[in-house]
Amino acid sequence: MPFPSGRRTIHDFTTEPVEEAAVARAFAAAQEAPCHKLTWPWRFTRVGQAGKAALIALNKQLKGAGRALTPAQEAKLEARMGNPELIVVSQVLAADPMRRKEDYAAVACAVQNLCLSLHVDGIGSKWGTGGVTRHPEAYALLGVDPALEEIVGFLWIGHAADVVPRPPRPPLDEVVRSVP
Repeated sequence: MPFPSGRRTIHDFTTEPVEEAAVARAFAAAQEAPCHKLTWPWRFTRVGQAGKAALIALNKQLKGAGRALTPAQEAKLEARMGNPELIVVSQVLAADPMRRKEDYAAVACAVQNLCLSLHVDGIGSKWGTGGVTRHPEAYALLGVDPALEEIVGFLWIGHAADVVPRPPRPPLDEVVRSVP
């Protein structure tokens, strides 16, 4: 099977619903990620409409930083956060710092598998790590205990509103080296 190299980060989504079967396949693909020491540190939380509304309100508060957002800013934030589905990605926290680093790598591999699976099904994604992902109120809203798990990002999934061009990439000889 050729590598699905057309995957891009999607910033704007349509309101078309995401097929449940595609999401199930994506979670199954995530479970196939490489995982050093078989710790399976990834956790995925699907967020419904009420949860998204609460996170949008929190994000408005954070983005406003004590001042009111303009109607245009509010509309943009609501469209960006409200249209796609939201999956919160968290990592089970290991006591050992090296294990945490290895586990984060495994979580990133799981997210990549999930995103590639969605891409194959024609569904776009965006992994976001803004301030709301680290806010204590977000942890409380999502039922994530920060003593046990760290939220490593929000994964927005949905149908792309437009085509995203391939960004330039460095030549392989700049990123691959060989030693005798």
